[in-house]
Amino acid sequence: MLFQKLRQLNIDLLSVGKGTISLLRNAENTDSVYDIEDGLRSTKAMALAVEYVKRDEAIARLFAERYIAPPPDLDALLKLPPDSLGYIYAATLTAAGFDPNFYRKVEVTDDITYMLLRLRQTHDIWHLVTGFETSVFGELGLKAFELAQTRRPMSIVLICGGLLKTLTDAPESLDGILNDLSKGYRMGMTAKPFLAQKWEEHWERSMSDWRQELGIA
Repeated sequence: MLFQKLRQLNIDLLSVGKGTISLLRNAENTDSVYDIEDGLRSTKAMALAVEYVKRDEAIARLFAERYIAPPPDLDALLKLPPDSLGYIYAATLTAAGFDPNFYRKVEVTDDITYMLLRLRQTHDIWHLVTGFETSVFGELGLKAFELAQTRRPMSIVLICGGLLKTLTDAPESLDGILNDLSKGYRMGMTAKPFLAQKWEEHWERSMSDWRQELGIA
């Protein structure tokens, strides 16, 4: 009965199941996150998430334009002022040994695939501007922020998975995770839409200016 219900929701059970099992084994496995999201791509929940974000006129214009930024040049960004978003982004990724183009690519054929690509493309920027670290706690806090801002179904799956793993593996950490989830959701509800921003056209702006404009305390 449950299997039949999930099939009716247009969930790619193989992709979601593979990603969920992998994620529960290793919370830092990025590919598992993409497997889950790709498996949820055709669901009604994802379509409704697109409808939700496009209620904002600036986001709707971005979708219509299909704005996609070029790959960031970290060496060039490191020449910007130290308090700029671009410098902080490049310095953070360089120090961590991260590739700014690490994310799984998706062919843009409609609003859903455009939204997925844009969220993947700007994930690390969202981390920096919100202040959530790339730890498990920080990732879940950012997922709560994303849920508030976008209604992205993957955020719900990852939050539920994170809570379940905490209950089974580290129940003493539950207070900390709940605090980050609550903080992230409240922040997401009050901040201006991150998905509407063309961050890459304003790398030179200071982080404090970005946070002030977007309502990040």
